Amino acid sequence: MSSIPEGLQYTKEHEWVSSTGNLYTMGITDFAQGALGDIVYVQLPKVGETLTAGKVCGEIESTKSVSEIFAAVSGVVSEINAALSQTPELVNSDPYGAGWLVKVEVSAAPSDLLDAAGYGQIMA
Repeated sequence: MSSIPEGLQYTKEHEWVSSTGNLYTMGITDFAQGALGDIVYVQLPKVGETLTAGKVCGEIESTKSVSEIFAAVSGVVSEINAALSQTPELVNSDPYGAGWLVKVEVSAAPSDLLDAAGYGQIMA
């Protein structure tokens, strides 16, 4: 069973977010990285780009396939995880820590995210 940390919020598309005020850090879940296999490349949006929740904002390429990354929240990208350009495997080894993808400044708190229990139910 994949780990589902408490204190984060999740999408049905297997992204997670944590928030500090209106700054949201986004990544993919342990389940998603496990399903992808060995990640070899991550394409992220650019700083300053506006994301729309539920819309494609990047891609993750693994030895198995290429998968789209969906924005978990709407807002403006304030930072990307530059380390992933050299070490994309961080998404595999630490999906909830060093393998984060982007930080997004949101104007309104999202209302359709799941808590750990809710995400666990769709995983069951």
